[in-house]
Amino acid sequence: MRHLSGKNRTKRLLSFLLVFFFCMTPLFLPVEIPAAETQENAVTEGEAPEEAPVDDAAADSATPDGYWPEGIETSSQSAIVMEASTGTILYQKNIDEPHYPASITKILTALIALKYGNMSDIVTFSKEAVYNTEGSSIARDVGEQMTLEQCLYGMLLESANECAYAIAEHIAGSVDAFVDMMNEEAAALGCTNTHFSNPHGLPEETHYTSAHDMALIAQEAWKNETFRIITGTKRYEIPPTNKHSEITYLQNHNEMLNPYKSTKYLYEYCVGGKTGYTEVAKSTLVTYAQKDGMTLICVVMYADKPGHWTDTIGLFEYCFANFGLFNVAENTLSITENEKGQGGLRDYLPFAQLDPDAQIVLPLTASFQDAVPEVVINTEPGEVVGTVYYTYAGHSVGWADILATGAIAESYPFKVILSEKATGDGDDGRKKLILITPKKVLPVLLIIAFGALLVFLIVKFSSRLRILRRNLYRRKRTKTPYRRIRSRGFGRRRRRRRR
Repeated sequence: MRHLSGKNRTKRLLSFLLVFFFCMTPLFLPVEIPAAETQENAVTEGEAPEEAPVDDAAADSATPDGYWPEGIETSSQSAIVMEASTGTILYQKNIDEPHYPASITKILTALIALKYGNMSDIVTFSKEAVYNTEGSSIARDVGEQMTLEQCLYGMLLESANECAYAIAEHIAGSVDAFVDMMNEEAAALGCTNTHFSNPHGLPEETHYTSAHDMALIAQEAWKNETFRIITGTKRYEIPPTNKHSEITYLQNHNEMLNPYKSTKYLYEYCVGGKTGYTEVAKSTLVTYAQKDGMTLICVVMYADKPGHWTDTIGLFEYCFANFGLFNVAENTLSITENEKGQGGLRDYLPFAQLDPDAQIVLPLTASFQDAVPEVVINTEPGEVVGTVYYTYAGHSVGWADILATGAIAESYPFKVILSEKATGDGDDGRKKLILITPKKVLPVLLIIAFGALLVFLIVKFSSRLRILRRNLYRRKRTKTPYRRIRSRGFGRRRRRRRR
């Protein structure tokens, strides 16, 4: 019976070990993440993907990758609408064709002045600033002094050419040096069909730009808060100066914002801009408009009056009706709140996350999932570890930076998590949970398995030892100097003979 009990114990131990390893096996199986069924996302390293060239015909037709809304007819020779935060081009017509810009040049002059000057600086008007300019003016005198801020208001609202000239001399020391700064800034912004020769926009053969380049300049200027305030101002007063004893009253010439000459072209979503006109440039116009959280920049060039107003309003209406912004982080598939706290990898802090403010622009007929992402890894040290660029229907529609979160990997096999939802357990009223990670718990499981195997061998050896001891004891007990006679019949026959 004892020998049978030993077999039962061995069987029970083996069964326990088999069940134990069977239950632990799923923890170490590889998890396969299925690829997206609708698209393949290329991952490159080092540089952003090149924007696919889009001509006007492609912009007005459907492609295998999606449908881009058809544009409207415009009378302007060149026109573009760009979304300010992403640089997405929503409408284009001859956007790389060079034209004389006229006074929309002053947007770049203002951008450089705001970048290198102080608003409280005192600007003195030279003889050249007063007499080497013509056209729009607020009648400043030689030696007159105003602050840089007042000069910017005079230049952007009344398009005063002498103010632009005086600003250039104040910032760079000379107009020629300032013009060099203008061309360097334009090149840095990606302008490819631009060359400036003066700070005010009066016609010169070597002074030209394109609608696309002007939109890039306007986009950069819009990032400056002071510029946004000035260009969106309808009226302004310059107090008396050392040459003028009376207040100088200024009005914004943009009739989409301010009824300067007429109320016919007022546009409720207009928030700023700059007008321009010369005989050779015809009417040029840069306008900013905001609606439903989206800021649009419209540039029209070489337009006949009042086509610059009507084209701009029509383009804004078309774009606001057909396009919308999509927040990348909110629309990207990620761990939802109800998945957290379930153990495993879901509870780890991410080492990187998408920029929560990043947005892309898509036609309202499309969904976020229709945009095609491409990830570019950033090999340089810094907070941005990569960028996701999005395209749709052959158009670049925006991007989102991948930001490092600063999360640090734990160096312990067990991690204590404090659940904020639970109360009543622990010193601070939060429940303590233990998170067991498969990779880190593997050594512990191996130790347990080794211990179980050692116990099994000990039990097995002990059982064998008991059997050997029992057999040895029996042999010692049956030893005798006489030989045992097992047949009882032989003894009875001997006793009978004696009788």
